[in-house]
Amino acid sequence: MTKKKFNFRKKLFIKNRLVILNVDTFEEIFSFKLTLMNVFVVFSLGGIFLILITTFIIAFTSLREFIPGYSSSQLKKNATELAIKSDSLERALKKNELYIKGIQKVLRGELEYAKFNKDSILSETEETPDLDMKASEEEIKLREEVAKTEKESEEKDQNKTKVTKNKIQKNVN
Repeated sequence: MTKKKFNFRKKLFIKNRLVILNVDTFEEIFSFKLTLMNVFVVFSLGGIFLILITTFIIAFTSLREFIPGYSSSQLKKNATELAIKSDSLERALKKNELYIKGIQKVLRGELEYAKFNKDSILSETEETPDLDMKASEEEIKLREEVAKTEKESEEKDQNKTKVTKNKIQKNVN
Protein backbone atom coordinates (compact mmCIF):
# COMPACT_ATOMS: atom_id res chain seq x y z
CA MET A 1 0.00 0.00 0.00
CA THR A 2 2.88 2.37 0.68
CA LYS A 3 4.21 1.67 -2.79
CA LYS A 4 0.91 2.77 -4.36
CA LYS A 5 0.97 6.05 -2.45
CA PHE A 6 4.55 6.59 -3.37
CA ASN A 7 3.86 5.82 -7.01
CA PHE A 8 0.90 8.22 -7.01
CA ARG A 9 3.06 10.99 -5.55
CA LYS A 10 5.69 10.33 -8.16
CA LYS A 11 3.08 10.43 -10.93
CA LEU A 12 1.84 13.82 -9.70
CA PHE A 13 5.22 15.38 -10.30
CA ILE A 14 6.33 13.56 -13.46
CA LYS A 15 6.75 16.07 -16.27
CA ASN A 16 4.63 15.46 -19.35
CA ARG A 17 4.51 17.37 -22.58
CA LEU A 18 1.30 18.62 -24.17
CA VAL A 19 1.76 19.29 -27.87
CA ILE A 20 -0.74 20.69 -30.34
CA LEU A 21 0.10 19.74 -33.94
CA ASN A 22 -1.29 20.63 -37.32
CA VAL A 23 -2.68 17.34 -38.65
CA ASP A 24 -1.86 18.03 -42.28
CA THR A 25 1.70 19.24 -41.87
CA PHE A 26 2.59 17.82 -38.44
CA GLU A 27 3.84 21.26 -37.59
CA GLU A 28 4.05 21.93 -33.84
CA ILE A 29 1.72 24.83 -33.04
CA PHE A 30 1.84 24.85 -29.28
CA SER A 31 3.55 22.85 -26.53
CA PHE A 32 3.55 22.77 -22.73
CA LYS A 33 5.53 20.96 -20.12
CA LEU A 34 3.01 19.94 -17.44
CA THR A 35 2.69 17.77 -14.38
CA LEU A 36 -0.55 16.33 -13.04
CA MET A 37 -0.22 18.59 -10.01
CA ASN A 38 -0.06 21.71 -12.23
CA VAL A 39 -3.15 20.58 -14.13
CA PHE A 40 -5.02 19.90 -10.87
CA VAL A 41 -4.07 23.31 -9.43
CA VAL A 42 -5.06 25.18 -12.60
CA PHE A 43 -8.45 23.46 -12.84
CA SER A 44 -9.12 23.94 -9.13
CA LEU A 45 -8.32 27.65 -9.25
CA GLY A 46 -10.35 28.01 -12.44
CA GLY A 47 -13.36 26.37 -10.80
CA ILE A 48 -13.09 28.53 -7.71
CA PHE A 49 -12.76 31.65 -9.88
CA LEU A 50 -15.80 30.63 -11.94
CA ILE A 51 -17.88 30.05 -8.80
CA LEU A 52 -16.85 33.43 -7.34
CA ILE A 53 -17.63 35.32 -10.56
CA THR A 54 -21.04 33.63 -10.84
CA THR A 55 -21.83 34.41 -7.20
CA PHE A 56 -20.89 38.07 -7.58
CA ILE A 57 -22.90 38.43 -10.80
CA ILE A 58 -25.99 36.97 -9.16
CA ALA A 59 -25.55 38.83 -5.86
CA PHE A 60 -24.94 42.32 -7.25
CA THR A 61 -27.20 42.40 -10.30
CA SER A 62 -30.93 42.07 -10.85
CA LEU A 63 -30.49 38.39 -11.78
CA ARG A 64 -31.15 37.45 -8.15
CA GLU A 65 -34.82 38.29 -8.67
CA PHE A 66 -35.13 35.24 -10.93
CA ILE A 67 -34.02 32.90 -8.16
CA PRO A 68 -37.00 31.43 -6.30
CA GLY A 69 -37.28 32.90 -2.80
CA TYR A 70 -35.70 36.24 -3.65
CA SER A 71 -37.97 39.20 -4.25
CA SER A 72 -37.25 42.62 -5.65
CA SER A 73 -36.85 45.60 -3.38
CA GLN A 74 -39.75 47.32 -5.15
CA LEU A 75 -41.99 44.35 -4.39
CA LYS A 76 -41.00 44.44 -0.72
CA LYS A 77 -41.66 48.18 -0.57
CA ASN A 78 -45.09 47.77 -2.17
CA ALA A 79 -45.98 44.93 0.20
CA THR A 80 -45.05 47.04 3.22
CA GLU A 81 -47.09 50.00 1.99
CA LEU A 82 -50.09 47.77 1.33
CA ALA A 83 -49.83 46.21 4.77
CA ILE A 84 -49.83 49.67 6.38
CA LYS A 85 -52.80 50.79 4.27
CA SER A 86 -54.80 47.67 5.04
CA ASP A 87 -54.13 48.09 8.77
CA SER A 88 -55.36 51.69 8.72
CA LEU A 89 -58.41 50.66 6.68
CA GLU A 90 -59.25 47.97 9.23
CA ARG A 91 -59.11 50.55 12.04
CA ALA A 92 -61.32 52.96 10.10
CA LEU A 93 -63.78 50.16 9.38
CA LYS A 94 -63.95 49.23 13.07
CA LYS A 95 -64.59 52.85 14.01
CA ASN A 96 -67.34 53.15 11.41
CA GLU A 97 -68.98 49.91 12.55
CA LEU A 98 -68.97 51.02 16.19
CA TYR A 99 -70.31 54.43 15.19
CA ILE A 100 -73.15 52.81 13.24
CA LYS A 101 -73.91 50.49 16.18
CA GLY A 102 -74.08 53.54 18.46
CA ILE A 103 -76.46 55.30 16.13
CA GLN A 104 -78.59 52.15 15.90
CA LYS A 105 -78.78 52.08 19.71
CA VAL A 106 -80.04 55.64 19.69
CA LEU A 107 -82.56 54.92 16.97
CA ARG A 108 -83.88 51.89 18.82
CA GLY A 109 -84.14 53.91 22.00
CA GLU A 110 -81.57 51.91 23.94
CA LEU A 111 -79.70 55.13 24.86
CA GLU A 112 -81.08 58.22 26.46
CA TYR A 113 -81.18 61.26 24.21
CA ALA A 114 -79.32 63.43 26.72
CA LYS A 115 -76.34 61.07 26.76
CA PHE A 116 -76.08 60.92 22.98
CA ASN A 117 -73.57 63.01 21.09
CA LYS A 118 -71.01 62.35 18.40
CA ASP A 119 -68.06 62.51 20.81
CA SER A 120 -69.50 59.80 23.06
CA ILE A 121 -69.93 57.47 20.11
CA LEU A 122 -66.41 58.16 18.85
CA SER A 123 -64.97 57.63 22.32
CA GLU A 124 -66.48 54.14 22.33
CA THR A 125 -64.69 53.35 19.07
CA GLU A 126 -61.24 54.34 20.33
CA GLU A 127 -59.30 51.44 21.67
CA THR A 128 -57.74 52.04 25.05
CA PRO A 129 -54.81 49.80 25.85
CA ASP A 130 -55.04 47.84 29.07
CA LEU A 131 -51.86 48.91 30.81
CA ASP A 132 -50.94 48.34 34.41
CA MET A 133 -49.94 51.82 35.53
CA LYS A 134 -49.40 50.93 39.20
CA ALA A 135 -45.89 51.43 40.49
CA SER A 136 -44.05 48.37 41.72
CA GLU A 137 -42.37 48.22 45.11
CA GLU A 138 -38.92 48.53 43.50
CA GLU A 139 -40.01 51.63 41.64
CA ILE A 140 -41.42 53.19 44.83
CA LYS A 141 -38.13 52.53 46.65
CA LEU A 142 -36.17 54.03 43.77
CA ARG A 143 -38.38 57.12 43.79
CA GLU A 144 -37.82 57.54 47.55
CA GLU A 145 -34.04 57.25 47.12
CA VAL A 146 -34.05 59.79 44.31
CA ALA A 147 -36.17 62.16 46.39
CA LYS A 148 -33.73 61.82 49.31
CA THR A 149 -30.68 62.54 47.14
CA GLU A 150 -32.44 65.53 45.54
CA LYS A 151 -33.37 66.87 48.96
CA GLU A 152 -29.79 66.47 50.20
CA SER A 153 -28.36 68.18 47.13
CA GLU A 154 -30.83 71.07 47.55
CA GLU A 155 -29.80 71.47 51.20
CA LYS A 156 -26.12 71.51 50.20
CA ASP A 157 -26.83 74.13 47.55
CA GLN A 158 -28.73 76.26 50.08
CA ASN A 159 -25.88 75.98 52.59
CA LYS A 160 -23.35 76.98 49.92
CA THR A 161 -25.41 80.01 48.95
CA LYS A 162 -25.72 81.05 52.62
CA VAL A 163 -21.97 80.73 53.11
CA THR A 164 -21.23 82.77 50.00
CA LYS A 165 -23.75 85.46 51.07
CA ASN A 166 -22.10 85.67 54.48
CA LYS A 167 -18.65 86.02 52.88
CA ILE A 168 -19.91 88.76 50.60
CA GLN A 169 -21.46 90.64 53.52
CA LYS A 170 -18.23 90.39 55.52
CA ASN A 171 -16.22 91.70 52.59
CA VAL A 172 -18.62 94.60 52.16
CA ASN A 173 -18.44 95.54 55.83
